[in-house]
Amino acid sequence: MTSVEKSGKTIEEAVALALSELGVSQDRIDYEVLEAPSKGFLGLIGTKLAKVRVTIKAVDPLTVANDFLENIFSLMGLAVKIEIIEKQDNTIFNIHGNDLGILIGKHGQTLDALQYLTNLTANRDAESKVRIVLDVEEYRQRRADTLTRLAMRMADNVKRRGEKMVLEPMSSNERKIIHMALQNDQRIVTYSEGEEPYRKIVIALKR
Repeated sequence: MTSVEKSGKTIEEAVALALSELGVSQDRIDYEVLEAPSKGFLGLIGTKLAKVRVTIKAVDPLTVANDFLENIFSLMGLAVKIEIIEKQDNTIFNIHGNDLGILIGKHGQTLDALQYLTNLTANRDAESKVRIVLDVEEYRQRRADTLTRLAMRMADNVKRRGEKMVLEPMSSNERKIIHMALQNDQRIVTYSEGEEPYRKIVIALKR
């Protein structure tokens, strides 16, 4: 719901009722007075309520995401610069600054959690959804390169020993990197097993 009409004894009351139904604050809306209130004869006969149409303002999800992140970084006392790179299927927010390891966490777990919250916030009131990828000083590319090298090394071990290998638990994004790194190897098959968040990649010989 992006628009609603409400009536009240005053314009302010009608707007307040609309805000309550829409679940937003007044800075998020525009309103149009459809009917002004009037008290009628002697304040009793012919009394007419105020009627308004309240519409939620269109929001730019990227602006919402940027404001959300800047607020978080401010509360954390971090001095950062956010570089926004728009691509065909997603938008990358690359965060630059000093000592930002706290934003990455172990194997990017903190970064993934922050990315999830950023997407949730940005798309909450957006008319068209966006996919935002958070990165810190190109960490994700470095991690992808590391995982690709790991996949190749483990695949070589499997082919040499003839035994499957099970990697440590990874996020779905990191498992995808492993799958893609080995998808063209004619002797190797990869699959995932286990339940989140402990789901693991298995690298084995094709039978």
